[in-house]
Amino acid sequence: MTEAVTNAATGAAFETRITRSPRAYEPERARDALEALPGFSGAVTEVIGGAAGSAPYLHELLLKEPDWLPEALDNPEAALAAEITRIEALAPDRIDAGLRQAKRRIALLSALCDLAGVWALEEVTGALSLLADRATHVAIRGHVAREIRKGKIPGQSEDDIESCGGMFALAMGKHGAGELNYSSDIDLICLFDESRFEGIDQMEARAGFIRATRKAMASLSDLTADGYVFRTDLRLRPDPSVTPVCFSMDAAERYYESVGRTWERAAYIKARACAGDTEAGARFLTSLTPFVWRKHLDFNAIRETHDMRLKIRAHKGLGGALKLEGHNMKLGLGGIREIEFFAQTRQLIAGGRDADLRLRGTVPALAMLADKGWVEQETAEILSRDYVAHREVEHRLQMLRDQQTHSLPTAPEEFDRLAALMGKSTEEMRAEIAARCTRVNELTEDFFAPGEAPPSPDLPPEQLEVTARWSTYPCLRTARAQEIFQRLKPELLSRIQKLDKPGEALGHLDGFLKGLPAGVQLFALFEANPQLIDLILDIVSTAPHLAQYLSRNAKVLDAVIGGAFFSDWPGREGLTRELCGLFQEAGDYEAQLDTCRRWAKEWHFRVGVHQLRDLITADEAGAQYCDIAAACMAALYPQVVTEFSRKHGPPPGRGAMVLGMGSLGAGRLTAASDLDMIVIYDAAGVDMSEGRKPLQSRTYYARFTQALITAITTQTAEGRLYEVDMRLRPSGKQGPVATSFESFMSYQMQEAWVWEHLAMTRGRAIAGERDLMQAVGDFRSDLIAGPKEEAQVRKETAEMRARLAEAKPGSDWDPKNGPGRMMDIELVAEAAALTAGSSEQDIYAQLGAGRASGWFTEAEYARLVETYRLMWRLQSAARLLSGQKLDPGAIGSGGQAFLLRSNASVSLSALSEELRTSAEAAAEILTHLLERPVPAA
Repeated sequence: MTEAVTNAATGAAFETRITRSPRAYEPERARDALEALPGFSGAVTEVIGGAAGSAPYLHELLLKEPDWLPEALDNPEAALAAEITRIEALAPDRIDAGLRQAKRRIALLSALCDLAGVWALEEVTGALSLLADRATHVAIRGHVAREIRKGKIPGQSEDDIESCGGMFALAMGKHGAGELNYSSDIDLICLFDESRFEGIDQMEARAGFIRATRKAMASLSDLTADGYVFRTDLRLRPDPSVTPVCFSMDAAERYYESVGRTWERAAYIKARACAGDTEAGARFLTSLTPFVWRKHLDFNAIRETHDMRLKIRAHKGLGGALKLEGHNMKLGLGGIREIEFFAQTRQLIAGGRDADLRLRGTVPALAMLADKGWVEQETAEILSRDYVAHREVEHRLQMLRDQQTHSLPTAPEEFDRLAALMGKSTEEMRAEIAARCTRVNELTEDFFAPGEAPPSPDLPPEQLEVTARWSTYPCLRTARAQEIFQRLKPELLSRIQKLDKPGEALGHLDGFLKGLPAGVQLFALFEANPQLIDLILDIVSTAPHLAQYLSRNAKVLDAVIGGAFFSDWPGREGLTRELCGLFQEAGDYEAQLDTCRRWAKEWHFRVGVHQLRDLITADEAGAQYCDIAAACMAALYPQVVTEFSRKHGPPPGRGAMVLGMGSLGAGRLTAASDLDMIVIYDAAGVDMSEGRKPLQSRTYYARFTQALITAITTQTAEGRLYEVDMRLRPSGKQGPVATSFESFMSYQMQEAWVWEHLAMTRGRAIAGERDLMQAVGDFRSDLIAGPKEEAQVRKETAEMRARLAEAKPGSDWDPKNGPGRMMDIELVAEAAALTAGSSEQDIYAQLGAGRASGWFTEAEYARLVETYRLMWRLQSAARLLSGQKLDPGAIGSGGQAFLLRSNASVSLSALSEELRTSAEAAAEILTHLLERPVPAA
């Protein structure tokens, strides 16, 4: 707030910085003031004469400070700093008079700097806000000191006076933002830190703080022979009709958590600890972060803010067309409040997800909103310029007679007076104000109150029957949800009628709405972002499984609006960094688990939408799903370690690591995959952990593994992250859930079956202690590269292939099971990697190892790769569209169209034939390969 002042051209004389000047409406007042200030000349006299000759209040101030002003204008910033320093050192019996003198001087200085263009608006409001801060602190400190010295605030001494015994004031509104009006009152909320007191002492302290608050407010606001400092308003505190003027942080926090309203959230955007124990004040504001900044995009705030605007207008009688006479520059049509609401509402919508938007100042907030894409750049620039111009008019209205007014004059001569203070002609000023108000209204009104919705289209009887039952669904059980949906419904139905099969699409939308547990936030999101309607209809008519997922997790749509939804894929490391950063903000362990689930859902949804809209291939989707899972594991692992260590101490020895197996290790997951993994630890000879409840190392890592699995699989308020399968660990279900590195190596080298070595070809270090991850990875590579009986590998692979074919014969549309299909090709690819001694985990790379070793011909390699790619496309689509096995007859026309589009096929029958012939050709190749010896190295 003070930067605007201190960053000015400090030390430069006033006269050299003048860029504009007021005119004297009453020349005799101008002469009177200049006679009292004979030391000025040139442009300075024009400014002083114009100020005194147009604003009676400034004329009065000039006559009261003729000795102080000349030196002050030599260096306005130094004069401001000197006044602040002076009031900080006021003796207790001089506080009231001393603060009033400072107000008089800083009011005069800031007015002249404003009128002359020496200070920009933010420097003027910054100076006034700085005075309000320090004056409030001095007043509170002085009266709290009296209570402490009387022993009325238990446990507090002289050392606690500067921090006001734990009491603090929050600056609200324009004061909090450092944007204080020229003749504004100051909105304050006074609280105290109850943690400094116990039991009955807290009640006694509360009484002392209440007395101090009342006396401090009188020191600021009482009108004496010296004037007043600031009118104070304490009515923004919680429930002001029943709460005292100062009460505890805890009570305030409980109020906001239970009954806090949208207007109070908006008020706290600008809140700032300005006086007293500002450290306690900062802690309190941090505690309110979840209340002010919602975790999810809050488009319902638009409607609530609009309702608030209408109530203000009705209460103040400010409705109707623009008329300049008596027009309220703050609350009227196209006024200051419209711009503030425009910025604040968008901040409320998105600030929970993006901390960069949590700015107090209106102009900085508009700039940041534009940078983040929430406001058009041109709109932000126009509103910022008009905001500054509106505020300058407002300040001059208040400079006239030191009245807290925002209304333009009603008499022609007062318009002339205002225009003179503005340094403009009356006609020019009126035209500019009218144009700005009209422009602001046009830019903001549609945001808060969109035009009337078009009538709903005529529907056939069978569709009317579907829409008739919508009002019975949980998402429409509240009047608020019904109100928003009625405005949204015509657009939804109109777009559905334009689809190829509107009846089918309406049925899918019906299923989506039926599954929604609540609707207000989602419907408000659609209303504010109509482009989402096409996305929703695309999803519900194409991918019922994704639509069902969306109905249970509608908040994932936040990512579409509030994030870089269509940006380049950040990669596994980028995802991990992002999630780790969110964990730091989340706080405790439970919040981190919820955060991980929300985050993963949003990224899963993104991958599904991108695949559905052909922005990525099935292969890319598989890799991206795997990146998400790996990032979750890598980011969660250290959090589980930290949490587990609280009770049982740090991991003994070298720690543990997670070896991803199966599809996770191969880097290829679907929208519905679980995670295959093995947990390996190395106690390095340490027998026990060191903690409050130490455990034997083997027990420690077994329980730690259970804690890790729980972190992944448990159902929290945000759902489940993944299912976990650990059957690929040594000895399967019968073995311990965590395996020591030594045992793991011994088992793999001496006891493991060929099929276990085949599975190990897809093993990949996913999370854990870096050194151990490297060691396990190196061992795996050495194991695969080591000597093996290739004939035995082929023989056991063939036997396993036969068992799989018998156990899971597959069906016509099953891309996973059956001869020549996914599992069949994966099995031989693993054998190719094992016999070639290749550490590659990816299926295509493993097939490439078979080609490089001479086991596959180029043609065989190409056929297997192309067949697997076809099978994977179908498998990936099946999980995305239905979450189950592929059944083209059950996924609807939209899903069928996606299948054909993603496979470049002309019909389902052609695709079915391609699936059959490709599988047969691949199966024949695989049979021959297992009969054909692998060439000697």
